[in-house]
Formats: sequence, C-alpha cells, structure tokens
Amino acid sequence: MAVVGVGIDVCEIERFAASLRRTPGLRDRLFTVAEATRGDASLAARFAAKEALAKALGAPGGLAWHDAEVVSEDSGRPRLDVRGTVRDACAARGVVSLHVSLSHDAGIASAVVVLES
Repeated sequence: MAVVGVGIDVCEIERFAASLRRTPGLRDRLFTVAEATRGDASLAARFAAKEALAKALGAPGGLAWHDAEVVSEDSGRPRLDVRGTVRDACAARGVVSLHVSLSHDAGIASAVVVLES
C-alpha cells in the first residue's frame, strides 16, 4: 500500500458550537442523522475529519457533506464511511483504505486522515 493523501484540520469547539446555534439547519447540512445526535466536541471533531478528508483528496469540488460519515466502532475507534461523491473521489485516486484519528482537548477538536492505495 502507498499513501495517496494526508489531511489534517482543527476546529475551535465553542466557535463551532456557536455557529450551529446561530445557523438553523447547519447541523443537518453537515452531519448525518446518526452524527447529529452527538455533543459539541464530537461534532467539531467530525467536522474536522470531513475537512481533513477533503484535504487528503486534494480538495476537489462537489463533495457532499453526508457522503462522508464518521462512525464509531464497538471499540470506540472512529471510522470513515464514504459513499456517493466522496466514494467516487476516492476511487478516482485509487484509495482503498481510509484511516482517521480524532481528538479534542483544551477547546480544540482535531482530525487527521490518511488515504492509502
């Protein structure tokens, strides 16, 4: 396997939470139904993961927010599930494996995404 792309993003949790409160519908535009039930820190980390994924793909246009979903395995380990526009962008770049790491501390959420062929 070879690394196809790496992306990283950070998000200030309180600022992100304020945006969600201020802008009705933003939560539903950015997150799947399952993701949207989480708390502010988790949502900020998931937003950072989606941004990091786009960066790892080279920031192509036309990616739909709901086409990338951060799910938690039974162990708690996060995993990226992709479909539609994001799956197509991954396929076009030969991506067969996606890795994601999330963190939040001291008011900042962060995510790193590594794509492999």
